[in-house]
Amino acid sequence: MDYTKKLAQFCSKVSYESLPPETILMAKLCVLDFVANVYGSLELEAVAGVISYIKSLGTQGRISVLGCDFKTDLHNAAFINGTTAEAIESQDGVRFGGNHPGTAVIPAALGVAEDLNLNGKRIIEAIVAGYEAANRPSAAMHPWHTLSGFLPTGTCGTFGAAVAAGRLKGFSAEQMASAVGNAAYVMPISTAENLMGGYTIKIVQGGQAASAGLMAAGLAASGVTGAPYIIEGSELNGGFAVITTAAAPKLEKLIDGLGDHYSISDVYFKPYTACRHTHGAAQATLEIQAEKQLDLRDIKKIDVHTYGIAKLAVGKGVTVDSSFVSAQFSIPYVVAVCLTDGELAAKQLTEKRISDPGLIALSNKVEIHADETLEKVYPEKTSSRVEITLIDGSKIVKQVDIPKGDPRDPMEAEDIIKKVKLFSGNRDQKPIDVICDRILNLENINQIKEITEII
Repeated sequence: MDYTKKLAQFCSKVSYESLPPETILMAKLCVLDFVANVYGSLELEAVAGVISYIKSLGTQGRISVLGCDFKTDLHNAAFINGTTAEAIESQDGVRFGGNHPGTAVIPAALGVAEDLNLNGKRIIEAIVAGYEAANRPSAAMHPWHTLSGFLPTGTCGTFGAAVAAGRLKGFSAEQMASAVGNAAYVMPISTAENLMGGYTIKIVQGGQAASAGLMAAGLAASGVTGAPYIIEGSELNGGFAVITTAAAPKLEKLIDGLGDHYSISDVYFKPYTACRHTHGAAQATLEIQAEKQLDLRDIKKIDVHTYGIAKLAVGKGVTVDSSFVSAQFSIPYVVAVCLTDGELAAKQLTEKRISDPGLIALSNKVEIHADETLEKVYPEKTSSRVEITLIDGSKIVKQVDIPKGDPRDPMEAEDIIKKVKLFSGNRDQKPIDVICDRILNLENINQIKEITEII
């Protein structure tokens, strides 16, 4: 079956007028959340290093580097904007795909729209189409793509960025299929080893996917063709989904409900700056501390019960020399910092905060357990139970089954506005209010630079 062609054809025809109101709202919320994460990530030293390197190249252009008060060329702007959207680890995501589409799709869409002076309705179309192209392939391969050593934000995100750019450029179905084929040829490998090892190169996966997707679409616009069957493959080749996935992909997910259900509706938003697998434990810990106001000296040990993949992915501890990436993917660190600081935002990820000896000592009291009962309800629920045992022998227990931000317990517009304000730090709040208002009225914006040039 021509899965790639059918997906590309659909994405080439996504129109604002045909989108349900709730889908349009989700696209706007994704942009709003994207801006929050850009602001928050600018606090990180590794992000400063990325920006410094790109600036040293001396490239000129007219595309805004968000939050940084300078412009550069289309590809480098998308690279930086995707990196800043990713680095704080509070980006949007899709539970059944293991990917974070916004960090690749939105930088590509904003960059092309700014370059071509396009309006807000066109951007909404591009984002919805891009999320389809990023989310559906990742869902078809989940979780085996990641377990095979790839990060779908980088790989599948490139499909999404290419399609978003193609939609803004008015691609035909044939051109869109070529853009997808090109994307599979130029996309990053995005090795999971770098994430699991705590290496800070992980933060560029969204930016590299955005830049590569723009290249794929740009080449398609210039007549360079790519295989229009690249995801499923042919009799000569297993295709992208087959050769990057340890188990047989569920290719039908590429087109199931296409047009009836938009995958952007499945997106979750993150209230915390850490891997989603830590959020049940983070929320439970914050709720305990808000209720009990525990003296940390009274804590004897902390047991966190969770599902198997969470123990595997985020069960490891941290040391004084750990990177912020390791901290973002560590339940022991997340629990310890939530107890200590009462929040989990940008300042909890600075190198100084992570290396605090008292915080490390508290994190060493946290033990992670794979719980058979919680494993049985995964992935329908991503449950975690925090059990804090005090020196006097008493125990405090809290379980969270559906962390905040899930579509079943969503972050609403006002929640994400609060996130933007929190992550924007000491910035003047008047422009922040204008930015939020304009994004929530994106369909009425005549040119995207009315937003990008003031972020």
